[in-house]
Amino acid sequence: MNDPSEAPPPPRNDPSEAPPKDLYSISEVAEAFGISVAALRFYEERGLVRHSERRGRVRHYTREDLAPLAYVQLWHDDGMLTLAETAAIVGSETVADRLGLITAQRDAMLERIEKLNRAVAVLSHMLGCRTDKALDCPMTGDYIRGRVDAALSGTPDTSDFLPSPSPQQPQQPQLSQQPQHAQQPQPSQQDDRPTS
Repeated sequence: MNDPSEAPPPPRNDPSEAPPKDLYSISEVAEAFGISVAALRFYEERGLVRHSERRGRVRHYTREDLAPLAYVQLWHDDGMLTLAETAAIVGSETVADRLGLITAQRDAMLERIEKLNRAVAVLSHMLGCRTDKALDCPMTGDYIRGRVDAALSGTPDTSDFLPSPSPQQPQQPQLSQQPQHAQQPQPSQQDDRPTS
């Protein structure tokens, strides 16, 4: 008679061999995509995402339902657009409409980047002012007095706090305006991507 203690252990279930799920609950989807359940409900209210069915009172989603959610995150998280801007792009019906919206958002971002670059340059200069009183710094003091004079005289202030950079001065790195995917492949490279 065989000793029961020598019997082989029961086989363990390998998660990789489990059949794929057909439906995912709203809490599972929220956790998988790194958002809150409330945010996912809000996306549904805005018409950005739809669930396939309810089980009890719980919304459930198929894998196909989740593609629009990933698409929304592309615009909202990676593209840094508001939900209203995202909804406008996602809801665009033609490529011309979509490209027009994208171009407007990109141009607005480039304008903000230009202003941010200037702000960084101003702050970098202010870090170089080593006087106890900021207005004793020659460049800062002259600029502030000029702004006061212009305001009191009612004339537009056309001066710029930052001097124009000379050719010898290194330029601040700028964001490239050409998307990476728009660059042409080198002649030695074979572009074997499928055409749409």
